Amino acid sequence: TLVELAAVYGLTVPPPLPVGGTHPWEVFQTRYDAARACIRTADDLQRVIREAIADSDSDGCTWLEMQVDPTSYAPLLGGFEAVVEAALDAMAGAPAGLIIASSWARSGRHALELAQLAARYPGVIGFGLSNDERRGTIADFVPAFQVARHAGLVLVPHGGFYEDSWHVRSCVTDLGAHRVGHGLTAMRDPETLVLLAQRGVALEICPTSYPPLGVATLDSLPLRALLAADVPIALGSDDPLLFGADVTAQYVIARSVIGLTDRELAAAARHSLEVSRAPAEVRNAS
Repeated sequence: TLVELAAVYGLTVPPPLPVGGTHPWEVFQTRYDAARACIRTADDLQRVIREAIADSDSDGCTWLEMQVDPTSYAPLLGGFEAVVEAALDAMAGAPAGLIIASSWARSGRHALELAQLAARYPGVIGFGLSNDERRGTIADFVPAFQVARHAGLVLVPHGGFYEDSWHVRSCVTDLGAHRVGHGLTAMRDPETLVLLAQRGVALEICPTSYPPLGVATLDSLPLRALLAADVPIALGSDDPLLFGADVTAQYVIARSVIGLTDRELAAAARHSLEVSRAPAEVRNAS
């Protein structure tokens, strides 16, 4: 799909992430931005969303939560509302929910505008923050998360990828996170683990995301320790385009590399449903 869309608009597709070694965040971000630049119309956006839903279904997933930052698409599609409405139309009737995300690299004012946008649409289930968490200050985003929380949205900031355990803890205490994207550095502080367990805040773990960016090796991922500490975990694919692995691949890694048992894998799958906004009929059927 990326190659086809790039050809339509005369754009160059960058090479895949280099295999082996570790790379700075910018190596990922520039490729992510290049892929995003190939989405120029509502039809393009809806195609990508529908294909992602189809891929998720064929991968055995019963519910998909997709995070979209409308910022780069808005000038081309006619504004933030047009992006959200196009995304919701593409997801209509599908076992999927839309999360609107801002970026750690943008201002708190920008995040507040997106949170207010998300709060206006009943079809939007959540609000998040993406990008490198080192580029933002948590206090700047508190107003946006207050708006999202009052609207009943699930709060899912990306945190604790590079920053230490304090960042995960602050995402919970200051932003009110229900889930934290990645959050692996929580393992460095027992009190943060207790906080996550007591509040039922899940960590979204995406094994294939970490080795290329030098965050962790596959065999060092603390999935068993998190389960033992009663911290909910949800295995996700993060970005299958750039990291080349779907959700099933993450479970395969959890079994074959990390050594989780069937019972532990089932616990992770159960957690992923429990911390999602999947409707009751999906949870019960699963």
